[in-house]
Amino acid sequence: MAERQGLKVYGERRTLVMLALGFAAGLPNLLVFDTLSAWLRDEGVSLAVIGFFSLATLAYSAKFLWAPLVDRFDVPGLTARLGHRRSWMLAAQVAVMLGLGLIAGGDPGADLARTAAFAVFVGFAGATQDIVIDAWRIEAADDSRQGALAAAYQWGYRIAGLVAGGAALALAEAAGWNLSYFAMGGLMLVGMAGVLCAPRETARPAPLPRAGGAVPARPGRDAAEWLVRALVLLGAALIVGAGLSGNPFTLTVLTFSDDALGLAPLWTRAPGAAYLQFGAVILGLGLILLACWPLPGRATRPGQALQRAFGAPLGAFFGEFGRLAGPILALICVYRLSDFVLNIMNPFYLDLGFSKTEVAEVRKVFGMVMTMGGVFLGGWAVARLGVLRALMIGAFAGPASNLVYAWLAVQGPWLPALFIAIGVDNLASGYAGTCLIAYMSGLTSAGFTATQYALFSSLYALPGKLIASQSGRIVEGAARAAEAGGLPALLLPLFERLPVPAFAEGAAKAGTSAAALGAGYVTFFLYSVAIGLVAIVLCLVVTARQGQRRPGPDAGRAV
Repeated sequence: MAERQGLKVYGERRTLVMLALGFAAGLPNLLVFDTLSAWLRDEGVSLAVIGFFSLATLAYSAKFLWAPLVDRFDVPGLTARLGHRRSWMLAAQVAVMLGLGLIAGGDPGADLARTAAFAVFVGFAGATQDIVIDAWRIEAADDSRQGALAAAYQWGYRIAGLVAGGAALALAEAAGWNLSYFAMGGLMLVGMAGVLCAPRETARPAPLPRAGGAVPARPGRDAAEWLVRALVLLGAALIVGAGLSGNPFTLTVLTFSDDALGLAPLWTRAPGAAYLQFGAVILGLGLILLACWPLPGRATRPGQALQRAFGAPLGAFFGEFGRLAGPILALICVYRLSDFVLNIMNPFYLDLGFSKTEVAEVRKVFGMVMTMGGVFLGGWAVARLGVLRALMIGAFAGPASNLVYAWLAVQGPWLPALFIAIGVDNLASGYAGTCLIAYMSGLTSAGFTATQYALFSSLYALPGKLIASQSGRIVEGAARAAEAGGLPALLLPLFERLPVPAFAEGAAKAGTSAAALGAGYVTFFLYSVAIGLVAIVLCLVVTARQGQRRPGPDAGRAV
């Protein structure tokens, strides 16, 4: 009976609506850069200029900057009829459709600046849609349904990726790029239908107080202060965007320099690039804090407005969870680390002896199916077991699945083993990701849902950037240590019976024996498991303490 109840949530109206909204969210993300870059290349645009269009995706990294506006303000003429979140969703979808139509009606080869402006517009509208879809999802259902809604969103998003990345190219080949983009814009009607079929959110956000009050208005000084603060926020957004996206292009815009004053060449050069990117995010967040900080010894309307817009959501979070807030944020940051460090898997598969075709078929087709299965399983677990227990299982599933790759390393290029390893890992990854989304959703407060969740989702993968940068060095260092008789040498007997092609080519490049390189990879996978143990410990601490308090992710919302 309980199992059927866990499955029943997938047939509910909200879940089906979320599938359509996920599709609408995934469509513009790919169209404004990845697919558009193919059109630009067809028009003879240089790769350097195409790189400029990555600015269109910056909005997805910096969306937490205007999320307070989505929490705070209504959409004139729509909110009274549709409700706060649905009106914002519909407005954003109309903007995306309009932007795609304007791109479709143009000629990028003849008017590149116009196309770039419309692409940035679509990126901004798409990121705004993401903000409000997340907020609606959180406010429209109780916590037991958040897993299923997150799963439906991810299914819709991935289907949109296939359409925008595959069907759009096929249609462009058959009928031209302009018709293809008109058709993609028309598909936003799927999302609009989802909005109109969606029930109103039950937790109407409490409006934030407007700036003013006892602070007297000084129009001239206020305008100048707003301008300075806005410029600082814009600069901070460009810096944060460069760090989160790993693309230094926004820094070239900020510095009016082709090489970002010498930083651009270093931005993708391992291993120091990860430190630069991480530092950029920290610097950018510091500048955002500075831009929102009240002037020392003097209250002003701009300072008060920004402090309330950005400070109040953080204050509400820390006020609700108290001393538990720090461990919760730490858990969010480390929960998926054991997955994020696996950024050298393609080299591993090729070094092991698999062909590129084998890897592509297993990862892209079978792997995606298993990921979607994990997403489904995560939604079921949240509904059946509750958020905290499902989250705890996900904390164990991540590092445990990495052990399968250590097993694969000693099997050699045996195709069934590749299916097993990728299947287990993708199943666990999809499950854990869905549970984390459901958990983060339960941490938000009424009135600040959009702002808080946008911040969580923007920052949770940040530590992975820094740690993942060392993956290759760990493998090669462990391989050399195995050669020299260090601790990894204990793993060498595992590779005595491997077929000759296994690790041979990679070992020649690394300057070690094939067995030593295999020992290096196994050491790396064990290291990824050890990282996952940190998440397990934090999860045990947080769930034990959070399960004793109310409200929280398992407290439930009124439906």
